[in-house]
Amino acid sequence: MIHLDGDSLTLEKFKKIVSGNEKVGLSEQAIKKIRASRLIIEKAVKSGEKVYSINTGFGFLSKVTIPAAQLEELQINLIRSHASGLGDPHTETESRAILLLRTNVLAKGFSGVRLELVEFLVSLLNQRVHPVIPSKGSVGASGDLAPLAHLAAVVLGEGEAFVQGVRMPGLDALKKVGLSPLKLAPKEGLSLINGTQQMTALGALCLLKAEELIDLSDLITSASLDGILGTGKAFAAWVQDTRPYPGQKRTAELIRNFMSGSDILKSHEGCDRVQDPYSFRCAPQVHGASRELLRFVRETLSIELNAATDNPLVNSDTGEIISQGNFHGQPVAFALDILGMALSEISSLSERRIAKLIDPQFSSLPAFLVKNEGVNSGFMIPHVAAASLVSENKLLTHPASTDSIPTSNEKEDHVSMGPIAARKANTILKNTTHVLAIEALAACQALDLRKPLKPGKGPAFLLKLIREKVSSVEKDRYFHKDIQTVSELIESGSIYQQGEKENLWQ
Repeated sequence: MIHLDGDSLTLEKFKKIVSGNEKVGLSEQAIKKIRASRLIIEKAVKSGEKVYSINTGFGFLSKVTIPAAQLEELQINLIRSHASGLGDPHTETESRAILLLRTNVLAKGFSGVRLELVEFLVSLLNQRVHPVIPSKGSVGASGDLAPLAHLAAVVLGEGEAFVQGVRMPGLDALKKVGLSPLKLAPKEGLSLINGTQQMTALGALCLLKAEELIDLSDLITSASLDGILGTGKAFAAWVQDTRPYPGQKRTAELIRNFMSGSDILKSHEGCDRVQDPYSFRCAPQVHGASRELLRFVRETLSIELNAATDNPLVNSDTGEIISQGNFHGQPVAFALDILGMALSEISSLSERRIAKLIDPQFSSLPAFLVKNEGVNSGFMIPHVAAASLVSENKLLTHPASTDSIPTSNEKEDHVSMGPIAARKANTILKNTTHVLAIEALAACQALDLRKPLKPGKGPAFLLKLIREKVSSVEKDRYFHKDIQTVSELIESGSIYQQGEKENLWQ
């Protein structure tokens, strides 16, 4: 069991809970802090002191005082009115990630909610009840209000949820796992919906895949390098040491290791090609720069996983209840726009390598990597598909984080658009996965055409795995199926995990 305390959730623990079968619980320290902060709220309720979200309206309506007899109704109305999300629902994995992060925020002990509520959310996680959360509707400041309200609706026995993959009304979902709806106490409604958990959860899922994808991009690059009879001289360790960015050094090191033992590389040691095109020769510099950006994104999201993003915050040590702005998603929005940029450049370089592989004048291989060209079109249109995705990625890298629009009668007059940045980053990730899948197929086809020469250990590893699923191209066929198959191998983590077993990433 992984214990949540609002302070120690790492991206690795996040992955285990979201993707695996890890159970969660609350640490003893978290329980103490939750109880202590709740006492502060209960004291404020009894005193009748005017405190935002406890006995006032919300946003522009914060000046409106709510009578004590209507405090419970206030919380219910908040959830119902704010559950205004639109668009396709998040996947169960995404919903589980959002639920986990919201639970971890409340476990931190600065929200003033009852222990009963946090334990209820823990039960939802452990019973795998995943709220149906629409993907659109949040501007990323004052929290991801609309999406998180759909999460909170299930707590009330309303809304909808997935249980064991089946979508059903929220009340039925709770009954199926033996839970009863919870009545919300003062402040608990806003505590459930005020925060950056939608954008952060989507960003964390995207980052974890991106970190694997960038290693795979180096592997695929090495296969393309063997495929074009490229040189490995540009990846020499001493060259990287003269410009010692860690990301650049890592990519060069991986490609050197992947190329070891290559008969193809040795076969043209005396050829007249002095330099390879930038898309090959500058892979350490470009992939490496993307690695540096991913490192920044990891640092940002690692902080945000354990950040108190509720409003107001409750300090059980001082008794203070302070309205503030931790719910504003600007740090995450910036990071996720940057994540999209990093991935987009990986796809851009990949497309250029595909173009070189299919060019007979450059590669000395058959046009479009297929024999009897003319009758067969080979990789002509897979390259066009890659070009389309790369151009789409370029459009999607326009930042969401520099946009803003006033909401709530201009009470909330600057917003982050972090959820849009998160959705864009995930779309760019999928596009980049497809582009790399096309490059992997083209590179493996080139390696087949280079036989009997043997490639390096990295390209040989890739060729073996892909050929177990996709045969070499002898004549035209439906390439869509091939691309989808390799994309799924990448997305599922199959190639990466097999590489781990064979110590390929060492």
